[in-house]
Amino acid sequence: MIRFKSLGSGSSGNATVVQARGGTQVSHLLVDCGFGIRDLDKRLRAAGMLADQVDAIFITHEHGDHIGCARQLALRERIPVYMSEGTYAAIGQPDLDGLLRIACDGMLFEVGGLQVRPFTVPHDAREPLQLTCTDGDTRLGVVTDLGHVSAHVLQEVAGCTTLLLECNHDEDMLAAGSYPPFLKRRVGGGWGHLPNSAAASLAQAVHAAGRLKQVMAAHLSEQNNKPELARHALSTALNCGEQDVLVADGASGSAWITA
Repeated sequence: MIRFKSLGSGSSGNATVVQARGGTQVSHLLVDCGFGIRDLDKRLRAAGMLADQVDAIFITHEHGDHIGCARQLALRERIPVYMSEGTYAAIGQPDLDGLLRIACDGMLFEVGGLQVRPFTVPHDAREPLQLTCTDGDTRLGVVTDLGHVSAHVLQEVAGCTTLLLECNHDEDMLAAGSYPPFLKRRVGGGWGHLPNSAAASLAQAVHAAGRLKQVMAAHLSEQNNKPELARHALSTALNCGEQDVLVADGASGSAWITA
Protein backbone atom coordinates (compact mmCIF):
# COMPACT_ATOMS: atom_id res chain seq x y z
CA MET A 1 0.00 0.00 0.00
CA ILE A 2 1.20 3.51 -0.86
CA ARG A 3 0.23 6.59 1.11
CA PHE A 4 1.49 10.11 0.64
CA LYS A 5 1.26 13.43 2.44
CA SER A 6 2.19 16.87 1.22
CA LEU A 7 4.04 18.71 3.99
CA GLY A 8 3.56 21.99 2.12
CA SER A 9 3.29 22.91 -1.54
CA GLY A 10 3.96 26.32 -3.05
CA SER A 11 6.56 28.99 -3.67
CA SER A 12 7.40 29.17 0.05
CA GLY A 13 8.41 25.51 0.20
CA ASN A 14 7.70 22.01 -1.08
CA ALA A 15 8.04 18.57 0.48
CA THR A 16 6.06 15.36 0.16
CA VAL A 17 6.38 12.09 2.06
CA VAL A 18 5.61 8.87 0.18
CA GLN A 19 5.12 5.81 2.35
CA ALA A 20 5.03 2.18 1.22
CA ARG A 21 3.76 -0.60 3.49
CA GLY A 22 4.23 -4.27 2.73
CA GLY A 23 3.81 -6.78 5.54
CA THR A 24 5.93 -5.50 8.42
CA GLN A 25 8.10 -3.31 6.18
CA VAL A 26 7.44 0.43 6.08
CA SER A 27 9.48 2.69 3.79
CA HIS A 28 9.50 6.47 3.48
CA LEU A 29 10.71 8.60 0.58
CA LEU A 30 10.89 12.36 1.08
CA VAL A 31 10.37 14.16 -2.22
CA ASP A 32 11.98 17.61 -1.94
CA CYS A 33 13.09 19.39 1.22
CA GLY A 34 12.11 22.98 0.58
CA PHE A 35 11.99 24.23 4.18
CA GLY A 36 14.42 25.08 6.94
CA ILE A 37 15.35 22.05 8.99
CA ARG A 38 13.46 23.09 12.13
CA ASP A 39 10.36 23.74 10.06
CA LEU A 40 10.71 20.40 8.28
CA ASP A 41 11.14 18.57 11.59
CA LYS A 42 7.96 20.25 12.83
CA ARG A 43 6.04 19.27 9.70
CA LEU A 44 7.26 15.66 9.95
CA ARG A 45 6.15 15.49 13.59
CA ALA A 46 2.73 16.79 12.56
CA ALA A 47 2.64 13.91 10.05
CA GLY A 48 3.34 11.43 12.86
CA MET A 49 6.96 10.91 11.84
CA LEU A 50 10.51 11.65 12.90
CA ALA A 51 13.25 12.56 10.44
CA ASP A 52 15.16 9.35 11.18
CA GLN A 53 12.28 7.39 9.63
CA VAL A 54 13.06 8.85 6.19
CA ASP A 55 14.85 6.20 4.14
CA ALA A 56 15.78 8.36 1.14
CA ILE A 57 15.47 11.92 -0.13
CA PHE A 58 14.69 12.77 -3.76
CA ILE A 59 15.35 16.32 -4.97
CA THR A 60 13.50 17.29 -8.14
CA HIS A 61 15.62 20.37 -8.95
CA GLU A 62 17.78 23.08 -7.46
CA HIS A 63 15.31 25.89 -6.80
CA GLY A 64 15.30 26.99 -3.18
CA ASP A 65 11.69 26.00 -2.48
CA HIS A 66 12.67 22.41 -3.31
CA ILE A 67 16.30 21.97 -2.22
CA GLY A 68 15.91 23.73 1.14
CA CYS A 69 17.58 21.78 3.97
CA ALA A 70 18.33 18.63 1.95
CA ARG A 71 22.07 18.57 2.63
CA GLN A 72 21.67 19.37 6.31
CA LEU A 73 19.01 16.70 6.79
CA ALA A 74 20.93 14.08 4.82
CA LEU A 75 24.12 14.62 6.82
CA ARG A 76 22.38 14.78 10.18
CA GLU A 77 20.37 11.59 9.68
CA ARG A 78 22.71 9.78 7.24
CA ILE A 79 20.02 9.58 4.56
CA PRO A 80 20.94 8.91 0.91
CA VAL A 81 19.87 11.76 -1.34
CA TYR A 82 18.98 11.31 -5.01
CA MET A 83 19.23 14.10 -7.57
CA SER A 84 20.31 14.56 -11.16
CA GLU A 85 23.87 15.39 -12.17
CA GLY A 86 22.59 18.76 -13.37
CA THR A 87 20.90 19.55 -10.06
CA TYR A 88 24.04 18.58 -8.16
CA ALA A 89 26.12 20.88 -10.36
CA ALA A 90 23.60 23.70 -9.98
CA ILE A 91 23.85 23.63 -6.18
CA GLY A 92 27.64 23.81 -6.34
CA GLN A 93 28.52 20.12 -5.88
CA PRO A 94 28.57 20.20 -2.06
CA ASP A 95 30.20 17.43 -0.07
CA LEU A 96 27.48 14.92 0.82
CA ASP A 97 29.86 12.54 2.55
CA GLY A 98 29.07 9.53 0.39
CA LEU A 99 25.29 9.99 0.56
CA LEU A 100 24.81 11.33 -2.99
CA ARG A 101 23.01 9.08 -5.46
CA ILE A 102 22.86 10.37 -9.04
CA ALA A 103 19.45 9.89 -10.66
CA CYS A 104 18.54 10.30 -14.30
CA ASP A 105 15.64 9.89 -16.67
CA GLY A 106 14.27 6.35 -16.62
CA MET A 107 16.73 5.05 -14.00
CA LEU A 108 14.77 2.84 -11.60
CA PHE A 109 15.78 2.64 -7.97
CA GLU A 110 14.18 1.13 -4.89
CA VAL A 111 13.47 2.52 -1.45
CA GLY A 112 12.34 -0.45 0.59
CA GLY A 113 9.10 -1.64 -0.98
CA LEU A 114 8.87 1.39 -3.26
CA GLN A 115 10.12 1.40 -6.85
CA VAL A 116 10.91 4.91 -8.05
CA ARG A 117 11.21 6.02 -11.68
CA PRO A 118 12.48 9.57 -12.34
CA PHE A 119 11.74 11.33 -15.62
CA THR A 120 12.76 14.62 -17.17
CA VAL A 121 10.37 17.57 -17.41
CA PRO A 122 10.49 20.95 -19.18
CA HIS A 123 11.33 23.52 -16.48
CA ASP A 124 13.83 26.34 -16.13
CA ALA A 125 16.31 24.36 -14.05
CA ARG A 126 19.57 22.57 -14.89
CA GLU A 127 18.27 18.97 -15.16
CA PRO A 128 14.86 18.77 -13.45
CA LEU A 129 13.26 15.44 -12.69
CA GLN A 130 9.83 14.40 -11.50
CA LEU A 131 8.91 10.81 -10.62
CA THR A 132 6.48 7.97 -10.33
CA CYS A 133 6.42 5.54 -7.38
CA THR A 134 4.88 2.08 -7.28
CA ASP A 135 4.62 -0.85 -4.91
CA GLY A 136 3.65 -3.09 -7.83
CA ASP A 137 -0.03 -2.48 -7.19
CA THR A 138 -0.70 1.25 -7.38
CA ARG A 139 1.32 4.02 -8.98
CA LEU A 140 1.67 7.58 -7.74
CA GLY A 141 2.87 10.31 -10.09
CA VAL A 142 4.48 13.47 -8.72
CA VAL A 143 4.31 16.08 -11.47
CA THR A 144 5.07 19.62 -10.34
CA ASP A 145 7.25 22.42 -11.69
CA LEU A 146 6.92 22.03 -15.44
CA GLY A 147 6.11 24.57 -18.08
CA HIS A 148 4.21 22.31 -20.45
CA VAL A 149 3.18 18.68 -20.77
CA SER A 150 5.62 16.99 -23.12
CA ALA A 151 4.89 13.67 -24.81
CA HIS A 152 7.54 12.15 -22.54
CA VAL A 153 5.78 13.37 -19.38
CA LEU A 154 2.48 12.00 -20.59
CA GLN A 155 4.07 8.64 -21.40
CA GLU A 156 5.65 8.40 -17.94
CA VAL A 157 2.45 9.11 -15.99
CA ALA A 158 0.00 7.25 -18.23
CA GLY A 159 -0.37 4.31 -15.83
CA CYS A 160 -0.77 6.30 -12.61
CA THR A 161 -3.64 5.65 -10.22
CA THR A 162 -3.01 8.92 -8.36
CA LEU A 163 -1.43 12.20 -9.44
CA LEU A 164 0.06 14.96 -7.32
CA LEU A 165 -0.22 17.52 -10.08
CA GLU A 166 0.90 21.11 -10.45
CA CYS A 167 -1.94 23.60 -10.91
CA ASN A 168 0.20 26.68 -10.53
CA HIS A 169 -1.88 29.46 -12.00
CA ASP A 170 -5.06 30.55 -13.67
CA GLU A 171 -4.04 32.14 -16.95
CA ASP A 172 -6.47 35.07 -16.64
CA MET A 173 -5.36 35.82 -13.08
CA LEU A 174 -1.71 35.73 -14.12
CA ALA A 175 -2.34 38.06 -17.06
CA ALA A 176 -4.29 40.56 -14.92
CA GLY A 177 -2.08 40.27 -11.84
CA SER A 178 0.67 42.43 -10.41
CA TYR A 179 3.69 40.39 -11.55
CA PRO A 180 6.10 42.36 -13.77
CA PRO A 181 6.02 41.36 -17.45
CA PHE A 182 9.26 39.35 -17.34
CA LEU A 183 7.94 37.24 -14.46
CA LYS A 184 4.60 36.69 -16.17
CA ARG A 185 6.50 35.46 -19.22
CA ARG A 186 8.66 33.17 -17.07
CA VAL A 187 5.76 31.66 -15.09
CA GLY A 188 3.44 31.33 -18.07
CA GLY A 189 6.06 30.18 -20.56
CA GLY A 190 6.86 26.70 -21.77
CA TRP A 191 9.66 26.28 -19.20
CA GLY A 192 7.84 27.82 -16.25
CA HIS A 193 4.81 26.48 -14.43
CA LEU A 194 1.67 24.59 -15.42
CA PRO A 195 -1.65 26.46 -15.61
CA ASN A 196 -4.92 24.90 -14.49
CA SER A 197 -6.00 24.31 -18.08
CA ALA A 198 -2.89 22.30 -18.99
CA ALA A 199 -3.06 20.33 -15.74
CA ALA A 200 -6.68 19.48 -16.51
CA SER A 201 -5.75 18.29 -20.00
CA LEU A 202 -3.03 16.06 -18.57
CA ALA A 203 -5.36 14.60 -15.95
CA GLN A 204 -7.99 13.96 -18.61
CA ALA A 205 -5.46 12.15 -20.83
CA VAL A 206 -4.23 9.96 -17.95
CA HIS A 207 -7.79 9.18 -16.94
CA ALA A 208 -8.66 8.18 -20.50
CA ALA A 209 -5.61 5.90 -20.59
CA GLY A 210 -6.91 3.74 -17.79
CA ARG A 211 -6.41 3.62 -14.06
CA LEU A 212 -6.45 7.17 -12.67
CA LYS A 213 -8.72 7.40 -9.64
CA GLN A 214 -7.71 10.61 -7.86
CA VAL A 215 -5.82 13.85 -8.35
CA MET A 216 -4.35 16.29 -5.85
CA ALA A 217 -3.71 19.80 -7.15
CA ALA A 218 -0.37 21.15 -5.92
CA HIS A 219 2.00 24.12 -6.11
CA LEU A 220 -0.84 26.64 -6.41
CA SER A 221 0.30 30.25 -6.69
CA GLU A 222 -0.95 32.42 -3.85
CA GLN A 223 -1.19 35.43 -6.18
CA ASN A 224 -2.35 33.81 -9.42
CA ASN A 225 -4.67 30.97 -8.50
CA LYS A 226 -7.44 29.90 -6.16
CA PRO A 227 -8.24 26.36 -4.93
CA GLU A 228 -11.76 26.61 -6.33
CA LEU A 229 -10.42 27.40 -9.80
CA ALA A 230 -8.07 24.41 -9.76
CA ARG A 231 -10.85 22.16 -8.47
CA HIS A 232 -13.24 23.35 -11.16
CA ALA A 233 -10.74 22.80 -13.98
CA LEU A 234 -9.81 19.29 -12.82
CA SER A 235 -13.34 18.17 -11.94
CA THR A 236 -14.61 19.31 -15.34
CA ALA A 237 -11.84 17.39 -17.09
CA LEU A 238 -12.41 14.25 -15.01
CA ASN A 239 -16.22 14.48 -14.99
CA CYS A 240 -16.38 14.30 -11.21
CA GLY A 241 -17.56 16.51 -8.38
CA GLU A 242 -15.36 19.38 -7.29
CA GLN A 243 -15.35 17.88 -3.79
CA ASP A 244 -13.58 14.83 -5.26
CA VAL A 245 -10.53 16.87 -6.26
CA LEU A 246 -7.90 17.19 -3.53
CA VAL A 247 -5.81 20.35 -3.07
CA ALA A 248 -2.49 20.62 -1.24
CA ASP A 249 -2.40 23.75 0.90
CA GLY A 250 0.64 25.94 0.46
CA ALA A 251 1.20 26.33 4.17
CA SER A 252 -0.01 23.05 5.71
CA GLY A 253 0.04 20.56 2.84
CA SER A 254 -2.51 17.77 3.04
CA ALA A 255 -3.73 14.85 5.08
CA TRP A 256 -2.33 11.38 4.47
CA ILE A 257 -3.86 10.08 1.24
CA THR A 258 -3.91 6.45 0.08
CA ALA A 259 -2.77 6.26 -3.54
